[in-house]
Amino acid sequence: MSDTTTGTAGRRVFIDKQSPKAYHALVQASEAVRATAADAGLDRILVELINLRVSQINGCAFCLDVHTKAALRAGETTQRLGVLPAWRDTELFTSRERAALALAEATTDIANATAQEDAYEDARQVLTEDEISAVIWVALTINAFNRVSIMSKHPVRRLPRQ
Repeated sequence: MSDTTTGTAGRRVFIDKQSPKAYHALVQASEAVRATAADAGLDRILVELINLRVSQINGCAFCLDVHTKAALRAGETTQRLGVLPAWRDTELFTSRERAALALAEATTDIANATAQEDAYEDARQVLTEDEISAVIWVALTINAFNRVSIMSKHPVRRLPRQ
């Protein structure tokens, strides 16, 4: 098939376009996770911080673009977005946000069992079980979307200067 019909970028297949039923199931799962996060009391800014931090770790340019815009729309500041990769070295994030970010990182780097145990223990100090579950689900879901976009090489489109 040609690039225009399969949605390929160079030699990559846009797997979301090539297998729309599977991608739609992932989208439906993300909608359920978004509702779970809201029901657990996670605000939109915290969800976007998790999406961004996981996308930074995975190096997903497309998801970083999407979720930076979403975080700004939700009211996040450019200062906090700018220092997010070094969140541990600032006082800009609350104890809840810090616990959620550590848990999201541990969910992303699943080979580091020590980090998982430490993050889980810290999370138990400031997050409810519902919040812990929601944070992990948000991290799992964005990890899946990161892999879809990275493997498809979804492009980041340049915006006009403002």
